[in-house]
Amino acid sequence: MTTIQTPCVSDELFADDQQSTSWELRSAHEAALERIDDAIEMIAEAKSVACGNTPVRHFDVSVIIPVFNERDTLPRVLKRLSEVMPPATEVVIVDDGSTDGTSQWLAGLPGRRGRTVLRRRCNHGKGSAIRMAIRHTSGRVVAIQDADLEYDPADLLRVIWPILDGDAEAVYGSRYLGPSADPSLAHRLGNWLLTATSNRTTGLRLTDMETCHKAFDGDLVRSIALRERRFGFEPEITAKIAATDARILEVPTGYQSRGYDEGKKIGWRDALDAFGCIWRYRNG
Repeated sequence: MTTIQTPCVSDELFADDQQSTSWELRSAHEAALERIDDAIEMIAEAKSVACGNTPVRHFDVSVIIPVFNERDTLPRVLKRLSEVMPPATEVVIVDDGSTDGTSQWLAGLPGRRGRTVLRRRCNHGKGSAIRMAIRHTSGRVVAIQDADLEYDPADLLRVIWPILDGDAEAVYGSRYLGPSADPSLAHRLGNWLLTATSNRTTGLRLTDMETCHKAFDGDLVRSIALRERRFGFEPEITAKIAATDARILEVPTGYQSRGYDEGKKIGWRDALDAFGCIWRYRNG
């Protein structure tokens, strides 16, 4: 007589669990290999471009630099960017009505692929300059770098990389995730109040909403309609990004504060305006 053994329900569930776990591990393994292949391909292309063997066919990163009266620091910012950014990087500079010789210096720059200089006769504000620059970007990532050297362009790399790596669609470089180099208690308190208020309306848990070092998925930021002309850009873009399904990360970034005698432009009126923008864009 032949005995037929029938597996019990617990055996079947255990077998299903094993198959499910095996499939998940295989999928994670394949995804990791695909990311490694993409990284190797990107590195190989960057090396070829850097050696002059391959022309840049597309840009991975677009760096926007809004400029107003930064003749002394802008050349150093551009030099630093050329030292630390990947070869497939384009730079979009907006001279927002400078009167200190910045315009003349930019006019004397030799033209080159991957650098766009836009000029305005009158100053319209940082937000307006960024809006204008975004329309001229083509990179997979769009990042912002001020021209005053309060932020080191080398730190912008850690803000950009999570987007290139597929881990986020927006990344903020926080000055407060590490040791802060801002000696002004009033400035730190004001930033905390603005960030906390913004978080209440967006549901985010940022530590530095007002940071300059921001990076976004290029297609995402180019699809967002922006309105603010001055420093209200920061709460506006934060609210509108939060209203999407974008993954938002914060990473540490360095900061070397400068005083108003050194050209710092943001003031208490801009802080009041920022609170108004937080309320205005509370629904995205």
